[in-house]
Amino acid sequence: MNMLKIAATLALCALLAGCSTFDRLKTIGEAPRLSAIQNPTVQPGYRPVNMPMPEVMVASYQPNSLFSNEARGFFKDQRAHKVGDILTVLVTIDDSAQISNTTARRRSSTNEAGVGGVLGSIFGGGVPGVDVDATGKISTESSLGDNGSGSVNRKETLETQVAAVVTQVLPNGNLVIEGRQEVRVNFEVRDLIVTGIVRPEDIHADNTIPSSKIAEARISYGGRGQITDVQQPRYGQQIADAILPF
Repeated sequence: MNMLKIAATLALCALLAGCSTFDRLKTIGEAPRLSAIQNPTVQPGYRPVNMPMPEVMVASYQPNSLFSNEARGFFKDQRAHKVGDILTVLVTIDDSAQISNTTARRRSSTNEAGVGGVLGSIFGGGVPGVDVDATGKISTESSLGDNGSGSVNRKETLETQVAAVVTQVLPNGNLVIEGRQEVRVNFEVRDLIVTGIVRPEDIHADNTIPSSKIAEARISYGGRGQITDVQQPRYGQQIADAILPF
């Protein structure tokens, strides 16, 4: 049964690889095609954000007053505040980490027992029919050692800008945003995707917001094309890496 499962998996992977290869053959000599502009809320896998929300306050006005209890400001500005509005996300990532751990553990034990003396004491000086040396001993010795070390030296720097669209307004007024940017240079396409939740108060007067102010931020920066293709292992190698036990 296990061999049948492995064979079925390999056949399915080969079929998928064949479809991908056919698609690649159709675009030989052509630059990677850009994705069409689409509504992110109708894409497969899209799910509206559901977060804990406070109670909704009903808007009310005081007599002889221009303000309501839900007003965020007296003068209207052009900052994003409803579905379909656009704001600029300032993506700034400058992370570095250096971690080093070393672990050493060792244990040893030694046991020694005089078997002949014990048997002699039990049977009154000797074992019937057996010549037992009272000085006979049995000894055991064991040791256990474990050494481990690890280190992390990582540095990531990314600084760019991307326009995002408000896709949802949560009951407490926070905005769910999603932005995608594609840039093609020669035969390589670079993708930048930013999604998350922002507070209207954190949006600057010029309708920009830093990425550090985005809650539940999901930032993806990658690419596709000839350079990315040669950097990836072939399907056969990926399958072998997944199923080989050694």
